Amino acid sequence: MPNVVGIRFKNCGKIYDFEVNGLEVRKGDRVIIDSEFGLSIGNVAVDSHFMENPAKELKKILRIANEKDLHQKQENENFEKEARSFCYERIMARGLPMKLVCSEVALDRKRIVFYFTADGRIDFRELVKDLAARFKTRIEMRQIGVRDKAKLVGGLGICGKELCCRLFLTSFEPISIKMAKQQDLSLNTGKLSGTCGRLMCCLGYEYNEGESYTGQRRAEEKVIATANNKEEAPEEASDVLSPEIVCCATIQKPENIQAASENKGEQKPEVASASKKRRRRRHRRRGPKKDE
Repeated sequence: MPNVVGIRFKNCGKIYDFEVNGLEVRKGDRVIIDSEFGLSIGNVAVDSHFMENPAKELKKILRIANEKDLHQKQENENFEKEARSFCYERIMARGLPMKLVCSEVALDRKRIVFYFTADGRIDFRELVKDLAARFKTRIEMRQIGVRDKAKLVGGLGICGKELCCRLFLTSFEPISIKMAKQQDLSLNTGKLSGTCGRLMCCLGYEYNEGESYTGQRRAEEKVIATANNKEEAPEEASDVLSPEIVCCATIQKPENIQAASENKGEQKPEVASASKKRRRRRHRRRGPKKDE
């Protein structure tokens, strides 16, 4: 079982496991790592612990960072600004439809990575040639999304605080409009979108996937049950009164019978007049018969 620690290279970045390699490191220490990007400085975010059956072979920590390494990192920050300004100049000169976000330089300056955003694929081969001729090192261009851009650049949200992706979010979870519906929020995308133009990540904080369907189903069942109770209430009242109505209908007084007969007599001439009118209309529609 290798003894590993969790190392983070950026603020709110992902945590990667590295083997301790016999060094005594604690949480918060800065160490030198030979990663896929190259030599870089990382912060120990998780204390040392033993891992059983790692999924892949873990890389080892080279050494603990010293003052020389920290000084080199500060110089690289100035070099990153210079590389970014030159790259932006070449992008404008060549008229490429891309937006440069930032640049990153390895500790030993053997690699420079430029992050940019674009609507589609960009042919930046000539741009890479210009950058390689200027800095004499390996150049890499990486296209990122708008959410990753907001994480790198930072900013303030509509709540007045710094963006969540910049403060504590290590990864982006999928956000849908269904989360806003469950919380009875306004479905206006302009109000629900963040500075990156996508739905705000905070919509998922109070969203419970288990209650998304069951809670809605329970609410619908309650509404249906109350509607059924309201419909059944008059039927129950009619059942209670039905014996009295039947009794009154079976035992009728002679006055009521005479009144009913009079009403029937009054209705007969109306029915006869209506039938006569129908016959007249039919006769008019048919027209007179032709003499043979």
